[in-house]
Amino acid sequence: MADSKGTKDSELTPAITKRRLRAPTETVRQRAEKVQAAAANPTPTKKRLVWRGFTSPIRLVWRSITWLSHRPPLKQIGHGLRWFFARRPVKFLGRLLGLHYIASSFREVKLVTWPTFGQSMKLTRAVIIFSFIFGTLIAGVDYGLDKLFKQIIIK
Repeated sequence: MADSKGTKDSELTPAITKRRLRAPTETVRQRAEKVQAAAANPTPTKKRLVWRGFTSPIRLVWRSITWLSHRPPLKQIGHGLRWFFARRPVKFLGRLLGLHYIASSFREVKLVTWPTFGQSMKLTRAVIIFSFIFGTLIAGVDYGLDKLFKQIIIK
């Protein structure tokens, strides 16, 4: 049906549109749980498998040494060494030689959060690019000042 202006009734009534529902966004907790689940079951990459092949003999030797060190008689020897190095004169000599510093350095290194391989590659690229740009800039300034001073001194 049309009115005197030539518009239809359907043009006058607003069109009813269907509401689209957005998928619920995941919460911070859900994201953290997902990351933890992914970290618990990492899919080994080729690089990781190759690296694991190189380091597995070292890990096996280290595990066997730690297993042996907790069995008699090595367990008692370890206790004896711990007792010996806890004595005052030995501690003093250790401080003179810097052994305390080395031991505390190793303890500190264990607390460091190391970057992933990808992060370290990105940072390395950034350092190389920055060094190249900065070196080029310094070389240009050096060349310009060299030409300037030669013209000033020669004339």
